[in-house]
Amino acid sequence: MESREIEVAGWRKVVHISDKASGLDAIIAVHDATLGPACGGCRVRPYATFAAALDDVTRLSRGMTYKNALGGIPFGGGKAVIIADPKTQKSPEMMRAFGRAVDSLGGLYYTAEDSGVTEHDMEIVRSVTKYVAGIANKGSGGNPSPFTARGVWRGVQAAAKARLGAASLKDARVAILGVGAVGMSLAELLHEEGARLVVADVNDAAVREAVKRFDAVAVLPDECVGADVDVFSPCALGGAINADTIGRLRATIVAGAANNQLATPEMDKALYDRGVLYAPDYVINAAGVISVGLEILNQWSHEELTRRIDAIGPRLAAIFERSARDRRPTGEIADEMALDVIAKAKRAA
Repeated sequence: MESREIEVAGWRKVVHISDKASGLDAIIAVHDATLGPACGGCRVRPYATFAAALDDVTRLSRGMTYKNALGGIPFGGGKAVIIADPKTQKSPEMMRAFGRAVDSLGGLYYTAEDSGVTEHDMEIVRSVTKYVAGIANKGSGGNPSPFTARGVWRGVQAAAKARLGAASLKDARVAILGVGAVGMSLAELLHEEGARLVVADVNDAAVREAVKRFDAVAVLPDECVGADVDVFSPCALGGAINADTIGRLRATIVAGAANNQLATPEMDKALYDRGVLYAPDYVINAAGVISVGLEILNQWSHEELTRRIDAIGPRLAAIFERSARDRRPTGEIADEMALDVIAKAKRAA
């Protein structure tokens, strides 16, 4: 196994790790560890270039710093990416090699599942390192996707109340881009509350399931952002809101589970200027990592996790209120709040 450190300004540690025997080609990025060891998932994806993988892992790890800070768990921000096709190239040997890579950091980074990774994969990782979470154990912890979905549902409720004055999501029109593990669970929660759904995904089988179960309307992924709805909910990969799509957006709320929903930071102000209420992604989708954090701390219980998930709505409501009062974008407000948590921790150290 070969390891080389990559200098990235503002990041605590970025390491490229490769292992010819298993085919592992991975990057682990620790953005900040002020609040504690970095915590964030591992993503397996066939990136077109190494530069694209590095850009993704650095952006994601920075988002985890803010997510963990506002989520109230004592962890810094970290993320890992494995450059591979999860369907054809991922293997137990590769995941064991990744586990050894995580272990080589000596506890600076805790990993968990993300796109292209399963709970079973994490069990393989755990066979070679203790710095892993998101694995069910005697009724606690486990796959964070359902928890993430509940948090996003609470966030959509808060956004609908702030922007639409709606006491519930009954008859609210919501377009979900990506009905994978999180998106499908979110669709179920929204449907149970009476929302009317539009769904899109590159996986036709997932779309058919959502249509059948939730009486959803199916559209093509490229059409989803322009759907005539109240809420656009990006739940796939990042960058759904970008210079090409923002002009087609018809929803007055953007609230979803995806990380890095805004292709560039400028999109935050662009949404604000268009009168669109944006639920900052690392605030609304924090429930999964909160579950992982509680698992690492041995503080996980359904009651405690539910309490923390349901606090996501009020937290977003406070951000929306401050944004309206200060006449500034919600993402800018959330960033300030997260950085203030970290700054206070530094002063107390």
